[in-house]
Amino acid sequence: MPNGKADYYDILGVDKNATAEEIKKSYRRQALEWHPDKHKDNKEAAEKRFKEINEAYQVLSEPEKRRAYDQFGHQAFAPGGGFGRQGAAGFGGNPFGGFGQQGTPFTYTYTSGSPSAGSGFDFGDPFEIFEQFFGGQAFRQQRVPRYSIDVSFMDAVHGVEKEVSLNGKKRKIKIPAGVDDGTRIQFDDFVLSLNVKSDARFERDGADIYVKVEIPYSLATLGGDIEVPTVDDSLPVQAGVKIKVRAGTKSGSMVRLKERGIKRLRGSGRGDEYVRIIVDVPSKLSREQKRLVEELRGEGL
Repeated sequence: MPNGKADYYDILGVDKNATAEEIKKSYRRQALEWHPDKHKDNKEAAEKRFKEINEAYQVLSEPEKRRAYDQFGHQAFAPGGGFGRQGAAGFGGNPFGGFGQQGTPFTYTYTSGSPSAGSGFDFGDPFEIFEQFFGGQAFRQQRVPRYSIDVSFMDAVHGVEKEVSLNGKKRKIKIPAGVDDGTRIQFDDFVLSLNVKSDARFERDGADIYVKVEIPYSLATLGGDIEVPTVDDSLPVQAGVKIKVRAGTKSGSMVRLKERGIKRLRGSGRGDEYVRIIVDVPSKLSREQKRLVEELRGEGL
């Protein structure tokens, strides 16, 4: 190709008859594969490839630019080239202004969790940043501000209304029940990422809740009733739930409490609560306790 540049179709790995959807899918796959943050051992080469992929996608994803490229090749975007001579998209000359040589018009950050310190934005999905800057409306849209907020475990379970300060202005926001760590909420003019704190009693897996409850050896042997905590304990109308422990229960046994988990953020209903029974074997015994255990051992127990 002229100027030693690779063919845009070859860069994206598609043929010249590829549909817009095929081009987009290939772009996403390659952009993820060649993101510089995933090639820290050879970041310079990855950055070069990353820019080539985005440059190719910016041209092939827009019908007018793609037609100009199919007709004139890379010359369409050179100063005075075919794309500029025809006045497509309302501008002449090189529409990229040195794109791919002076760098992309943003600082990329690839994260899978919380935003980097001080960034104010969270690109948890690497394709969001690509679409923001290289999509069909890339240079006509503003980025939506992104913020993060800490939320307690129980507030995430039950939902909460919080007052926050954004750009010096106070406003109330409603966080729905069932949100999880990393959940992002789209408001009218910003996106909010949630950092949900852990809980000392409960562990969470989606809408399901897990809790460990210790019982004495005698209760595990003879059976009986115990009260276990639920995520509804903080509500005034609900306390712990009583469950029956069967005689001979072994340590590690699991009891399922149907629909005692967390409200599903999408869809209806709640998850379940799983209670893991841990049998507490005492490390120290009184003389009388030792005597009784010895008698039990004599009986083969």
